[in-house]
Amino acid sequence: MIRWRTASTTLYPTIRGFLYTFRCISTISLPIQETPQTHLFQCNTRIRELGRLGRVDEARRVFDEMIQRDAVSWNMMINGYSQNGRVDEARLIFDAFVGKNVRTWTILLTGYAKEGRIDEARQVFESMPERNVVSWNAMISGHVQNGDLGNARKLFDEMPEKNVASWNSVVTGYCHCYRMSEAHELFDQMPERTLVSWMVMISGYVHISDYWEAWKLFVKMCRTMVRPDQSILVVVLSAITGLDDLELIRSLRPIAIKTGYEGDVVVGSAILNAYARNGSLDLAMSFFETMPERNEYSWTTMIAAFSQCGRLDDAIRLYDQVPEQTVASKTAMMTAYAQAGRIQEARHIFDEILNPNTVAWNAMVAGYTQNGMLKEAKDLFEKMALKNSASWAAMIAGFVQNESSREALEILIELHRSGAVPSDSSFTSSLAACANIGDVEIGRVIHSLAIKAGCQFNSYVMNGLISMYAKCGNMEDGSHVFRTIRTKDTVSWNSLISGLSENYMLDDARLVFEKMPKRDVVSWTAIISAYVQAGHGEIGLDLFLDMLARGIKPNQLTVTSLLSACGNLGAIKLGEQFHALVFKLGLDIYLFVGNALITMYFKCGYEDGFSVFDEMHEHDLITWNAVLVGCAQNGLGKEAIRMFEQMEAKRILPDQTSFLGVLCACSHAGLVNEGWEHFNSMTKKYAISPLVYHYTCMVDLLGRAGYLSEAEALIKNMPVNPDSVIWEALLGACRIHLNVELGQRVAERLFQTTKPNSGTYVLLSNLYASQGMWDKVGEIRQLMKDQGLTKKPGISWIQVKNKMHCFVTSDRTHNQIEEICSALKEFHGCFRATGYTPDTNCVLHDVEEEQKQNELLYHSEKLAVVFGILSTPNGLPIQVIKNLRICSDCHTFMKFISNVTLRKIIIRDGNRFHHFRDGSCSCGDYW
Repeated sequence: MIRWRTASTTLYPTIRGFLYTFRCISTISLPIQETPQTHLFQCNTRIRELGRLGRVDEARRVFDEMIQRDAVSWNMMINGYSQNGRVDEARLIFDAFVGKNVRTWTILLTGYAKEGRIDEARQVFESMPERNVVSWNAMISGHVQNGDLGNARKLFDEMPEKNVASWNSVVTGYCHCYRMSEAHELFDQMPERTLVSWMVMISGYVHISDYWEAWKLFVKMCRTMVRPDQSILVVVLSAITGLDDLELIRSLRPIAIKTGYEGDVVVGSAILNAYARNGSLDLAMSFFETMPERNEYSWTTMIAAFSQCGRLDDAIRLYDQVPEQTVASKTAMMTAYAQAGRIQEARHIFDEILNPNTVAWNAMVAGYTQNGMLKEAKDLFEKMALKNSASWAAMIAGFVQNESSREALEILIELHRSGAVPSDSSFTSSLAACANIGDVEIGRVIHSLAIKAGCQFNSYVMNGLISMYAKCGNMEDGSHVFRTIRTKDTVSWNSLISGLSENYMLDDARLVFEKMPKRDVVSWTAIISAYVQAGHGEIGLDLFLDMLARGIKPNQLTVTSLLSACGNLGAIKLGEQFHALVFKLGLDIYLFVGNALITMYFKCGYEDGFSVFDEMHEHDLITWNAVLVGCAQNGLGKEAIRMFEQMEAKRILPDQTSFLGVLCACSHAGLVNEGWEHFNSMTKKYAISPLVYHYTCMVDLLGRAGYLSEAEALIKNMPVNPDSVIWEALLGACRIHLNVELGQRVAERLFQTTKPNSGTYVLLSNLYASQGMWDKVGEIRQLMKDQGLTKKPGISWIQVKNKMHCFVTSDRTHNQIEEICSALKEFHGCFRATGYTPDTNCVLHDVEEEQKQNELLYHSEKLAVVFGILSTPNGLPIQVIKNLRICSDCHTFMKFISNVTLRKIIIRDGNRFHHFRDGSCSCGDYW
């Protein structure tokens, strides 16, 4: 017993160790004996994986070391070479393989097709001992990929058996070549369709900007009980974005919810983008805040949306909330700063990116070009290690937008020499460059290059060709391009309308408009803009009313064109109505709409442009320039200087237009010292070379102030060639200050260098008449008669009760002329009694004083103002537009009548605005 216990105590650890060892061994997998079949499978899998990763040489070593190979081994090796651009080595393996099957042949022909060697692919196809549907599909896809739709369709029609992939392949080919009518015809014949079939067709219509057809196809798909997937929902949202229809977004969201995709971050970001592009920023932000998941695209979409609507502060606020700053979010913020003219902040963010990708480089290059900094853009472009097609396109577009079209074409040549194929965008911008410089021959060369690059069916390129030929005055070729477009979108029609109107073929443009199969807001905007740009604003306004009657909602471009028409016509009441419409439609979020409102108010002589400026969330360089030019038009010199200083304080870099505005404002206000200061700062502070227009402003400023010799010296010493306008500015100053000697010298220079217009002769005649040199006046009249020139008659316009009334000096055709003349004589007599003396120096005829006074009495602006007084309630302002500069007598007359009638009278003459109130003028008698 005792012995047993002793033994047990001794043996127990041994037994425990044995049991533990046994349990450990039992958990170890026993080695499986490798069979030849297992080794073959593993090697084939390894070859396939290495080929997919591009490590073909390693795959070949595995292939060569194999003890046993089957058809899969050979096919995998051939496929590895083929898919990695080494089709000749694939052919060697193919030739060595004695057990070829259908898949072997198909792999090789696919490799040839992928390399663009379509003839060799076809030889393989023709040599195949047998073919299956996959072989046929591979050959058809090869033809499609190489743009040979004719042979693709021929093979498709010859196929003994087709599957859905066969149909999808040919439909895809038609869509890629923008032949949507043929694609749709084949699509309708399909015995069965997959999601891919629908996706290809919807994407095809989106690609040619036929968004409405894309939407209709999606609706048809849903009605056939086909459940859309993520990709289809995203592309349909692109169509909705193009249609700019908020209701369609609302109608799509229940479908996204029903299919479980609204919470998907990709679909959610697409919905967000649709709201943002629609201009519905509040809805976009509301949707953004409720998204269960956000990716970097969601954040960048909202940042870009705020930026594009001029709400930079909101964009900055959102950027600061991004949980993790990525290259994409930094690029979006960088673009926002650049668009707002704050290029230094944009560059600061760019420099913060440790490894900027090509998109970030492109955004910074585009930012520089958007701000007119072409040298900086080119320097950065040349530093790029890797350029893609977007990089070249950004440079070409940037130079075109900055009126450096020849340099843009040089960049295209550089791109072509590099061996790269220009993108659709590069071709479109280059065609715009040809249009800008009027070089139709280079345009034709680019037309040929576009055809060779396979872009002849791209709608943007084709529309660019129409515009190029039109702007070069060659509407015959432009119309021919239009006729060759297989699928004409609204942009094609609109390009033709614009081209015809630019070539003064407005009736033809209207005829094209009437022939359009369908019109959307873009179509209406195109024809309205055509009439507005041709000076027929009243017809444009009538068309707008017709558009509203047909239920077409105007967009921001329509409103901008109409605001331009109101400004040109001086139709302030109508302009105010459009301002209200802008708010009603929510279009005030668009920066360029705000800019158009500022321009409209200033062009109508109303200082409400300042109020619009103050109410805008953000301002870009165009906004500031609109205010500066508005100040110049209205003689607000000190206000222009104040705004210029504010712009500098905001670190917005001025451009040539900015300086043109402030110099013109100084000229109209007589601010000589301030004018010199800003003129000198162009080169010293901002490195901007003054153009002849800036020198003209300075000559006008100096001349009006009486510094005639300094003005003449400036012309003689300036580095640019003087044009007729600058000499006419000096001649006008000679007329003001009665300097006959200099006036004759300037006139002789004008007669020698250019063919003088009637205005030059009239200025010189005015100068002679003011000195009583009637023989000289007679000589000038005879010269004008010999050259068939006549003095432009004075014409004035006034709008009363939405009707435009026109008055011509001494004309008696108006139906109320008797009443107008009677009132005018009454005013004239009243003013004579209170100190008004007619300034008969304005009359260019050697006649009696009384006859001179009678001639002055019936100047067109006097007739228009008196008509306004008779036709409007007491106290209302009166606004008149005149084609010529107001004469000194009418200027004095308007001061008297504003004081007597207690009305504000606004005269917009050929040079500027005059605001008469309480017996004084805003110009301070300096004009």
